[in-house]
Amino acid sequence: MQKHLFIAGLIATSSIFAQKKLPDNWILMDPQSDKVYGAGVEKAYEKLKDKKGKTVIVAVIDSGVDTDHEDLKDVIWTNTGEIPDNGVDDDKNGYVDDIHGWSFLGGKNGDINHEASELARMYHRMNKKFSTADTNNLKGSDATEFAEFKTIRNEYLTELAKDEQELQSIDMIYDFLIKVKRQNNGSLTKATVANYATEDKREKQLKKFIKLASAFGVKPEELEGQLKEGKEYLENNVKYNKLNTDSIRQVVVGDDVNNATERYYGCNRVKGPDALHGTHVSGIIAAMRNNNVGIKGIANNVKIMPVRAVPNGDERDKDIANAIRYAVDNGATIINMSFGKYYSPDKKIVDEAIQYALSKDVLLIHAAGNESKNVDSALSYPNRELSGGITAPNWIEVGANGYKKGKNIIGTFSNYGRQRVDLFAPGVDIYSTVPDNKYINESGTSMASPSTAGVAAIIRSYFPELKAEEVKVLLMKTVVPYKKKVLIPGSTRKKTKVTELCISGGFVNADRAVSELLKKK
Repeated sequence: MQKHLFIAGLIATSSIFAQKKLPDNWILMDPQSDKVYGAGVEKAYEKLKDKKGKTVIVAVIDSGVDTDHEDLKDVIWTNTGEIPDNGVDDDKNGYVDDIHGWSFLGGKNGDINHEASELARMYHRMNKKFSTADTNNLKGSDATEFAEFKTIRNEYLTELAKDEQELQSIDMIYDFLIKVKRQNNGSLTKATVANYATEDKREKQLKKFIKLASAFGVKPEELEGQLKEGKEYLENNVKYNKLNTDSIRQVVVGDDVNNATERYYGCNRVKGPDALHGTHVSGIIAAMRNNNVGIKGIANNVKIMPVRAVPNGDERDKDIANAIRYAVDNGATIINMSFGKYYSPDKKIVDEAIQYALSKDVLLIHAAGNESKNVDSALSYPNRELSGGITAPNWIEVGANGYKKGKNIIGTFSNYGRQRVDLFAPGVDIYSTVPDNKYINESGTSMASPSTAGVAAIIRSYFPELKAEEVKVLLMKTVVPYKKKVLIPGSTRKKTKVTELCISGGFVNADRAVSELLKKK
């Protein structure tokens, strides 16, 4: 998944979190009638109340999905061609007992949870090759590869040092909070922090940081939990980036990591060891709308197909290519992809899978990323720019917006790009499903992508005659435009128009899309 710098991200997003209490189910609301920048879903359903939709399969390529969740269990795709747990590939699709989808991250020896970054994997492979080579006398392609390795090595060591430095900072703040808590019999509040008598200059600085976070609406007791999460995230980053995880992968999954074209490996355990992200994404798209439990997802008439291919760390190109092909071959007409990375050594096989999806009329919806970057100049992967100069017309790239109009309406973490991001969609403080029948708020373009996928599913359900690329054109044409200037993500002062941050210049809206189609009837 796309990397974030935890402390920077905490401060960058805290101004959004400090807004007034969020309206319930705000992503379903409409900017015109509700003055909330949701996706106009309920208004769209009002216009569709006399129409009957067809079932649409939406594949969620992600970390895993809790298929037993109370708000999802009735919308999970079932492979009717497979007899459960008989150890036989009944439908002859190459995957044994794939009842509710497939995992490309598991095998007979368990499931992959944490992975290294793609940069770290490239470094370890090349380091192994050149560690015993006479690098002073290399010629031809070996010399070229060694020059590339030196660049990769420098980038790898720099990234590792940044993670170690940030981990050290988190440790200091976290340990300080625990100390304050211990001295106050387990109480950690703004008052206990304010009354704490600092012992040295370092503690004074830490106290200032916590006061700053409080000023932006992040309470000390919340900060403790967020720092604990960030500490765990970075500890795993550092640990797995130092390891050659190719060897771990071969033991756990059992495939050949050097064979990028290998297709048939994995297992049917689609939940995996950490299904929080994929379950949250799935709920946004299709949590049951009529069961009076939990939340309402965006789309009815949907079956969610879980395809597990995204670990905590960078996903592998091979797994993503196979996940796309699996989804297409098993009937998905929309694929949500809330993941990304900045290196792609086997991009060609992913590009071929994207072209395969295009040939089968499948719409691909992808999260733009959470690093406040202009992706026009900082290309991430996968993307719609394919080998041979082809641009995939069935691809939608999505940034994140919040609920409230004003200069902060674009998520401060969201990537953007006038040439490469298509539109924005609800992605700030989105309440959705997580494992064990629970619900939490999450923010990220990972939430904006399924918001768009849900809207696309409504269109493909009620207007099945539209091709994937026609759905994309429709959603772009019917965005809610935004005239006033907004803060550029990552900035506290610089403003620009939304037309400078994405191609369409606006926010996805189901009601406007449906209204446009009904006009033509």
